[in-house]
Amino acid sequence: MKPYGSDGSEAAFAAADLQTRATLEDTLSQRRSVRMFANRPLNEDQILRLCWAAQGITDSSGHRTVPSAGARYPLELYVVTAAGCFAYDPPHHRLVRRTRDDLRPAMQWAALSQEAVGQSPAVFVIAAAPDRTVAEYGSRGERYVHLEGGHAAQNLLLEATAIGLGAVPIGAFDDTRERHVLDLPDDRDVLYLIPVGEPAE
Repeated sequence: MKPYGSDGSEAAFAAADLQTRATLEDTLSQRRSVRMFANRPLNEDQILRLCWAAQGITDSSGHRTVPSAGARYPLELYVVTAAGCFAYDPPHHRLVRRTRDDLRPAMQWAALSQEAVGQSPAVFVIAAAPDRTVAEYGSRGERYVHLEGGHAAQNLLLEATAIGLGAVPIGAFDDTRERHVLDLPDDRDVLYLIPVGEPAE
């Protein structure tokens, strides 16, 4: 389980960094929704592991960690922290800065004031460009995009659990406001907000 670079080679990402002692069964049984977090930021390694679980590339053909109808890959992954908003670049397994502004307070307001969004050290945003899939499958493609978003969210939640973090998937928010806060194009849909951090003691 190593990320692959854009040239098809395995990225410089030690195999041990992706190995956990917990079995999948352990991780599944331990996963719980966590809404209160310790006031400690996630490090880059933790963030990249979570990104890889949700949208990482797994082989030289460009396949990802989640199934995608027709391999259209409509999902986009963003991470919002106190340091700003970043886009995940799957081919290069890296974070690309979009802004230095802390968007979490505005995101919390757009998410019906849910405290987990503003209080967590990192909010992962699963967004989508539905047209990539709809162009191939017509109106049925919209369903496929939502299913794919669920696959990515579950992967992220399980990876968070496996590395000792807490997370909660949030679907209650104003779509237009969240898109505006994140400065996404009108043809993007925000599917999920997933606050992540160390669980509060």
